[in-house]
Amino acid sequence: MQTFPHHYHVSAAGTAEGAGVELAGNGLSGFATASPAEFGGPGDRWSPETLLVGAVADCFVLTFRGVARASKLEWLSLACDASGTLDRVDGVVRFTTIDLHARLVVPPGADDALARRVLEKAERGCLIANSLKAECHLEIAIEISAEAALAAIS
Repeated sequence: MQTFPHHYHVSAAGTAEGAGVELAGNGLSGFATASPAEFGGPGDRWSPETLLVGAVADCFVLTFRGVARASKLEWLSLACDASGTLDRVDGVVRFTTIDLHARLVVPPGADDALARRVLEKAERGCLIANSLKAECHLEIAIEISAEAALAAIS
């Protein structure tokens, strides 16, 4: 890992006509964004709002991966659904909450308490969520892989 501070550069460009914006980063593929349907956009492209909520979910999964490795947690997959609530607070529109619904699949015999602690530590360590005013809430579901259990029996 590089020493801090880290710097990230992104360019956004749009025109007076049309709904879209082209977003690009150094060495990254560009892609089109647009306002969400809630703000009169087409609703068929990533928007700043969906990108922000997606960034929290993505950061959570990547943070979990690192914490799980450091904690020696055996796991098979993690899916994270994220829902953000945008509201007007004191005359300012902002995200007030982001709810994460994490579904962790572990092999038979995995330590359920350790898995829960690693998920909670990943939530606390998610740098994107930590950078926002919105409160982040985590709902956890831990499943034992039936497929892995059957393979272990065979």
